[in-house]
Amino acid sequence: MGRRRLTVNFVYKIAGPGKRWCRRDPVTWFLRNWDQVAVALGEHLLIAGSALAIAFALSLAIGIAAARSGRVFDAAMAMSGILYTIPTLAFLALLIPVVGLGKANAIICMVAFSLMILVRNIATGIREVPSEVTDAARGMGMSSREILWKVELPLAMPVIVAGLRISAVTVISVTVVAAYVNAGGLGTIIFNGIASDYPPKIVTGALAACLLAIAVDVSLAALERRLKARRAIA
Repeated sequence: MGRRRLTVNFVYKIAGPGKRWCRRDPVTWFLRNWDQVAVALGEHLLIAGSALAIAFALSLAIGIAAARSGRVFDAAMAMSGILYTIPTLAFLALLIPVVGLGKANAIICMVAFSLMILVRNIATGIREVPSEVTDAARGMGMSSREILWKVELPLAMPVIVAGLRISAVTVISVTVVAAYVNAGGLGTIIFNGIASDYPPKIVTGALAACLLAIAVDVSLAALERRLKARRAIA
């Protein structure tokens, strides 16, 4: 009887921690809650994608103007540089009295962080187009608008995509913090895991955010190399 009790106690000590470990296994938690991760991933993509689209549209207009005027370039870099240096949490907090909590807060913040990189790369890319090329296009009878859209912007695309790559990775990474203002995204899973001291949530959310950033970075890097190769051939 005593030997049987010792055996049961020994098995419990060996199996107990293993059982508890399984409950705290990130893979097991992910398989049981993949739908929750999918929703958070969708929210993350919505915030990051919306912010990048808005920032690119604004930066394209500002960058074209900055490429034509040194004063516009300096002013744009100064203003966007100030926005870029504001700490993320402080920026999100400052926006709460204006737009409240939610995705709009996060999107505005991410747009502000993306402007400096995108404007700089768009303006720099256009400025680096050789003057001989634009003069030849002008000699062929092209208007300034045609030169911009058919010559300058296509040749500037490698530099523009490089800026978009940096901005995309930055936005995807910083969007994690947007969970503090109830914007949703993968940060929600991470912070819920921290609040409940549950490592599987933390690991799952962090790995998902990292993999998303890596996937976007690799994809845009491949596009950048392809554009550079095409420009070299041209």
